[in-house]
Amino acid sequence: MNTSFLLFALLNPLFALLAAPLYMALIRKVKAYAQGRKGPRLFQVYYDLKKLMQKEAVYSPTSSWVMRFTPYLNLSTLLVCSLFVPLVFVPETAGGLGNIIVFLYLLALERFFTALGGLDAGSAFGGMGSSRSMSLAAVIEPTMVVAFAALAFVLKSLNLHQMFALTAGTVLPISPTLVLVSISLFIILIVETGRLPVDNPATHLELTMINEAMILEQTGKNLALLELAHALKQFLLMGILINTILPVGLSTEIDAGKIAVSALLFLLKAGLLAIIIGLFESSLAKMRLFRLPAFYVMAFFFSALTILIEVFA
Repeated sequence: MNTSFLLFALLNPLFALLAAPLYMALIRKVKAYAQGRKGPRLFQVYYDLKKLMQKEAVYSPTSSWVMRFTPYLNLSTLLVCSLFVPLVFVPETAGGLGNIIVFLYLLALERFFTALGGLDAGSAFGGMGSSRSMSLAAVIEPTMVVAFAALAFVLKSLNLHQMFALTAGTVLPISPTLVLVSISLFIILIVETGRLPVDNPATHLELTMINEAMILEQTGKNLALLELAHALKQFLLMGILINTILPVGLSTEIDAGKIAVSALLFLLKAGLLAIIIGLFESSLAKMRLFRLPAFYVMAFFFSALTILIEVFA
């Protein structure tokens, strides 16, 4: 374990943790402008998290240790995931980190405990949201596996660090098939973060809630940790998409100037992606629950097509 990896293990999670809430607010701002409203301030999410951290957590009388443990587990899991996705620079050695399969298992662990926490409160809304989430996960998880398998086929590696080391320094995607994979990754980003047309994060209506229903009973510090974990998850998935389709600026050297430029460029690229997500959400209505698999099939189709092209090209 060398200096490069130690610096990466310190900077990458810290950078992701500090920047992630900003893009939750930016997406809300873009959606508000698209709807003719002013919207919240860009730093409103930080103020909300600070306020929630100061509030007392209240628990349902039917809840167990699961409801208390889930927020800490989810945030810890996503912080570990941040070691798998280079955002600012790619270390020389990753100490075995970066494996796609382990990354997907960590995301599945976070999803499982979120659903379990929704059930643990004993509320009708929580049970409904958890049931819907697990039903949809049975469809999207195989699609995620195929999408990341397509990415591995194109970049000839199962390790995200090695993939981004290969794409770093290029302005455009190193292969045209990465454009197809990027479409799949964008759909996965929308699905995994519970955004329109899959879910509406701004509603508390019974017929539309999925992700929000599972955390409806969480309060105070626990809710802040879950919201932060959700923002971190979105930021990491954005990072994978950005470094796949637009890797320009990603540094492979330990140089303060290059790392600073890389961080600034990543923030700008993430801002552009957040604007695209906001406009994408504003242009669509929420799909009916039983029509959602058709949306996932698009990601599966583009991923499978990428694999076929790589195999027979």
